[in-house]
Amino acid sequence: MVLRGDDMKLQTASAVISLAKGLEDESAAFYQGLAQRYTQGKDIFLSFATENKKNIVQIERAYYGVITDAIEGCFAFDIEPEAYAVKTTLAKTASYAEALGKAMELEEKTGRFYSDAAEQSKSLMADVPRAFTLIARKRSDRGARLRSLLGKKG
Repeated sequence: MVLRGDDMKLQTASAVISLAKGLEDESAAFYQGLAQRYTQGKDIFLSFATENKKNIVQIERAYYGVITDAIEGCFAFDIEPEAYAVKTTLAKTASYAEALGKAMELEEKTGRFYSDAAEQSKSLMADVPRAFTLIARKRSDRGARLRSLLGKKG
């Protein structure tokens, strides 16, 4: 993910939702690129890109369903965006295994973002942390699917 150069912590719900959307958009583009480049995982990569777009809708629906000025003003988060950044560009000569390694790193960091954000917001909201937790589980499942493409266990 490309960070915008502002190394500030994210504290409001809208800032964290914006980061989540950015992570999903970046991931979708990454997986679409992998699908074009590597035929052996094309179907999985395309399904991940489609799921990323659905995740954005799910997050926005949960957020807009519960957001109020009181919640937005209470600073429910303490998120360091750079802790979840992954450089998603691959060298032109990157092997399939290197691409899968980058994808696994992306899933691990993005899953950790969703888990952390869910934990930090659970006392103030219900629907948003629930959506974050669900997406974190999906990201963990994706990591396992990617490892299986490499023939690794665990």
